[in-house]
Amino acid sequence: MVTQNRITKRQKLLDESGFLANPGYATEPLFIYDRSDISASKWRIKEWDYYAVLQPEFGIACVIADLGYSAMISAVFLDFTKKRVIKKTKLLWFVFGKLKLPSSSLSGDVGYHGGGYDFDFIRLKDKRLIRVVIKKFDGEKDLDVDLELKSLKDDSMVIATPFNENPKAFYYNQKINCMPAKGSIVIGKDKYVFNDEQAYGVLDWGRGVWTYKNTWYWASLSGMVNDQRFGFNLGYGFGDTSKASENMIFYAGKSHKLDQVKFEIQEPDFMKPWKFFDNEGRLNLTMEPILDRQDNLNFGIIKNLGHQVFGIFSGTVVLDDGTKLIVDKQLGFAEKITNHY
Repeated sequence: MVTQNRITKRQKLLDESGFLANPGYATEPLFIYDRSDISASKWRIKEWDYYAVLQPEFGIACVIADLGYSAMISAVFLDFTKKRVIKKTKLLWFVFGKLKLPSSSLSGDVGYHGGGYDFDFIRLKDKRLIRVVIKKFDGEKDLDVDLELKSLKDDSMVIATPFNENPKAFYYNQKINCMPAKGSIVIGKDKYVFNDEQAYGVLDWGRGVWTYKNTWYWASLSGMVNDQRFGFNLGYGFGDTSKASENMIFYAGKSHKLDQVKFEIQEPDFMKPWKFFDNEGRLNLTMEPILDRQDNLNFGIIKNLGHQVFGIFSGTVVLDDGTKLIVDKQLGFAEKITNHY
């Protein structure tokens, strides 16, 4: 195992020259991010808040993303019973930070209102609120999302990684898994109710300077094992992970760090089983796909192409103390995405 750099003290993310000061990982957001410290072009700055909330029958994913010369406001409804995806996205141009996404995941709200889209991600002391309305989301049917995610004092996955291609590019990311969720989604006359004993949310909170073309792999799960909250964050392709990978297991609120992982995908058929393993023999999982949400955004210089596949995970994981957990039919997702942006 290559020794990873664990960050344990609060510190600035970037040095005076705009370079990533100390690449590494943490279990809480210890890096101090300030957009004004960035010395790279404003065209390359990417910031987003992405929430996915799932329970066995259905789910919702919502994002507010400020990508510099563009922005994306989007919601996706997922019906796992009927194998159906409904998505609607609003694109904005030449935003360059005008959405004013917060510099920390610990405080600050983010929202967008206009053109039939009303989005609010609200951060309170002990919970996160997701309020989303999209007019004519599904034909003439409106979407109305009203969710509450419980904020727990759990460990989370935090990384700060550089990109070898550009010394001023970096990715600062936090993934908060296993947040119990309750509330509802209404589409026209149809109402879908989340039960916080079955529904869990994950926040993907990203800030950084990205190179133009990237392919990444990401898998996420939040659920229950042995009557304890269980989840994981797995991935690669997010810059140079030699000092810190983003691979982490969560069990009963505590994190357990993995080194490097790989996804085995039977391309081009993304609906065949996916396999996940690591370089230390601690991870052995299979995902049986249920639903493939495909991205096919192509505006020439801006492309978002790939597959986010939702499915049922089974297998084993080994915690830091050697305890082996059996994962039996837990709902999660995995993706392979190529971005030009």
